[in-house]
Amino acid sequence: MPYITDMALNLWRCVMKRAEARWCLYRSLYNSSHGFNESEVKRKLAELSGGSVKLCKGENGIAELGISNSSRKNALSGTMMLELEERISDLEKWKEGKGLIVYGTEDTFCSGGDLNTIKAISNAKDGLMMCMFMQNTLTRLQRLPLISVALIQGKAIGGGAELCTACDFRLMTEGSEIRFVHKHMGIVPGWGGASRLIQLVGSRQALKLLSGALRIPPEHAISIGLADGTLSSAADSALEEAQKWITPYTKGAANVTRAMKKLIVCGREHLFEDAIRKEKDIFATVWGGPSNLQALSERTKYN
Repeated sequence: MPYITDMALNLWRCVMKRAEARWCLYRSLYNSSHGFNESEVKRKLAELSGGSVKLCKGENGIAELGISNSSRKNALSGTMMLELEERISDLEKWKEGKGLIVYGTEDTFCSGGDLNTIKAISNAKDGLMMCMFMQNTLTRLQRLPLISVALIQGKAIGGGAELCTACDFRLMTEGSEIRFVHKHMGIVPGWGGASRLIQLVGSRQALKLLSGALRIPPEHAISIGLADGTLSSAADSALEEAQKWITPYTKGAANVTRAMKKLIVCGREHLFEDAIRKEKDIFATVWGGPSNLQALSERTKYN
């Protein structure tokens, strides 16, 4: 791009690095000051194996994160919880990334925590450590500078329902459902799902869904703002249709898409004055950058 000088590029890169460094401070909710022993909880989860979490990064900047534990309806074992955290760490470092599709294999999204894992950490201390670990993980998922979509085929229940709320959008196939069944297990959501649900549908609707453990089919989910669309594809092509759905939102330069997502995270998580100050910082990472200058030089039309 002939209109961009080396000096301008170097200045833009320095600003970007400083902004990224500040952003890193907000990735995790808990550390040792909160009584969270990350190494200990990881050691215990590593002993509880089963299933896998796979990550595939596309050249188009859209990644696919697959939850697979077919014998357990894609419930998350201890090792899968660790793998999920590792995949999110990988995505945090993916500078070319723009979008993410989270899905489950075998026509099921996710049925929460694997009962064998839950029983093995059923005491109060271990349960709290697992709760903080998964809150950290799903909050980092929600804060990724990627536009994320949960592709819900079959059931998203319990912790699986909480997982789908950590994505920006939710697409549901015909016959699928979201259901917060925690009440029937004698517990409440602990992975941040209740707080995110309130943000999505409001406190009154959230209370109905949680206290009633209601089945939420696609039509109902769309009507209350929990889902963003219904896919009519067969199971084997739903992922391809989800790719088509997310593509318009991820067109263009990666740094601009990522900056746009960061604006939303800041506006959602911070008080107004703090949010607009952070908006200023993020704005500085793209103003005068390559994509901005190229658009100016080409007099890009957008109507």
